[in-house]
Amino acid sequence: MSQSASVNPHVSTDCVIFGFSQETLRLLLIRRSIPNKITETDDIHYALPGDLVRDDENLDEAAKRVLAELTGLKGIYLEQFQAFGDPLRVAKQKDRSWLKSVRQDPDARVITVAYMALIDSGKVNLHPGSFSKEAVWIPIHEIPELAFDHNEIFESALRQLREIVQIRPIGFELLPEKFTMSQLQSLYETILERDLDKRNFRRKMLNSGVLIPLTEKQIGVSNKPARYYMFNREMVESRGQSIMNLRMDGSFSLFS
Repeated sequence: MSQSASVNPHVSTDCVIFGFSQETLRLLLIRRSIPNKITETDDIHYALPGDLVRDDENLDEAAKRVLAELTGLKGIYLEQFQAFGDPLRVAKQKDRSWLKSVRQDPDARVITVAYMALIDSGKVNLHPGSFSKEAVWIPIHEIPELAFDHNEIFESALRQLREIVQIRPIGFELLPEKFTMSQLQSLYETILERDLDKRNFRRKMLNSGVLIPLTEKQIGVSNKPARYYMFNREMVESRGQSIMNLRMDGSFSLFS
């Protein structure tokens, strides 16, 4: 964060950014270094991407800015899901050491508004911030201890994702533009951590209308080439809530 920017020292946004690659759900984290006076080396810690909210932007604009600066992408799926305001959320000593190096008022109580983002990780060219060494994708089952209350924020986002993906077609945001049915099922099984019946899954996906079958098929594969599909975004956007409540109206329930 640029110290020349006028910011609210008490309000921040943190982004839980999910990506999917090699049949693994991953979380995008920034790696930050904290000087250690005893060892005279830097301690490395991980955190969710985030920043204080500037005085001239609203919460959504702040979250979009964080995402754009880190990934170079705009217009990606982003949803606010919870606020976190424990008075002790920035009380850990290692976090305070870092805050003193980057913020004008490290003692300020900070309430953060958390956002969940879903992106095709293959499109991302990462641009870590000025106070982070790098940004890395880490499998969700290998997440280390994070800064502040970021583990709690991540776990809350993961619960939200597992619930929402069953009632709204947001999982497609994690896939490339063209994908096979097997890739789509692998995504759902990975998020939900359970096996899904292949025939039932295929039937319900096709009947839902959220897929556009293409004539194009895989090439250079040893097995039978699979057909590619695209997400019918135009249909979903035009139908609004009638398609967004897929499990509620029974038109698309993976578990009926």
